[in-house]
Amino acid sequence: MSEDFDPVAYNRAAWDKQVDSGNEWTRPVSAEVIASARRGEFSVVLIGYQPVDRQWLPADLSGVDILCLASGGGQQAPTLSAAGANVTVLDNSPRQLEQDAFVAQRDGLDLRTVLGDMRDLSAFPDDSFDVVFHPVSNLFSPELAPVWRECFRVLRTGGSLLSGFLNPDVFIFDDDALDRGELIVRHSIPRDTAGDPGEWPVSYSHTMAEQLGGQLAAGFLITGFSEAPHHMDATARYLPGYFATRAVKP
Repeated sequence: MSEDFDPVAYNRAAWDKQVDSGNEWTRPVSAEVIASARRGEFSVVLIGYQPVDRQWLPADLSGVDILCLASGGGQQAPTLSAAGANVTVLDNSPRQLEQDAFVAQRDGLDLRTVLGDMRDLSAFPDDSFDVVFHPVSNLFSPELAPVWRECFRVLRTGGSLLSGFLNPDVFIFDDDALDRGELIVRHSIPRDTAGDPGEWPVSYSHTMAEQLGGQLAAGFLITGFSEAPHHMDATARYLPGYFATRAVKP
């Protein structure tokens, strides 16, 4: 990539286009999902289709302040809002935030949307949130240390950072072969990846040190861990492609 490449602008245009093309992670949840969440019957995801362990969230979300970080698309944020939380969603894509605003207006939810880069949470003062909910989106940031530092700053003492990650080993394999359940090494060293300009977001092969180690360096205590295959079917069971953590601000 050229030195003047702007990943924020690139990914903003790319995710806006994904909304227009109907990517599954840009489709708003139904009114039925919101109605169920209001009854306390809901699930949200950090990694693929695997529901988050409900013990990672407060038992009662009423009045809990949650930041859905780089989590636009009309899915997790409105669901958590319907479950009783005070939810703010920050995302880099205006079109993704429009999906959240659409659900909020349709179903009468009090949901705040903020356009921004996950590395810069200066829109929020210190100690603003009880939970930061951050699905598999940090791979679209060129550097992770600022993300973890900002999450630590805006969380209250005892607050939780729930994060999803992509295993960097995935980047060395042939993606088409993974679809067939085969592990074929194509790259000797993980590289930054992107499709045609504006077609698909550029992603980064962050190391485990940058992911888990970065959270520890920021001051978090990791209290929960889960993993799931890269492609959510039995053929991919040999490659844990995704993992999630619950990290607490002591």
